[in-house]
Amino acid sequence: MTVKPLADRVMIKPIEAEETQRGGIIIPDTAKEKPMQGEVKAIGSGRQTEDGKIIPMTVKKGDRILYGKYSGTEISIDGEDMLIMRESDVLAILV
Repeated sequence: MTVKPLADRVMIKPIEAEETQRGGIIIPDTAKEKPMQGEVKAIGSGRQTEDGKIIPMTVKKGDRILYGKYSGTEISIDGEDMLIMRESDVLAILV
């Protein structure tokens, strides 16, 4: 299935944080924090202003980004977990 975000939304595949264990303590999956890094898989056309002009997106497909901890809506596409969020929820592009 192909999904194309609308307007100023981006679709992101979260990148799992590397698992590190200190002192032999095993942290269950339910207690782990959500990753806040991801790869942009698809973008919308951009935000539309009141006079009808389209403001192009800053992020592009393939960018690695940082996003807010509770940002976006979680979806599953072909068994893969993805997030769809507004471009304004993206905090930074990793270069």
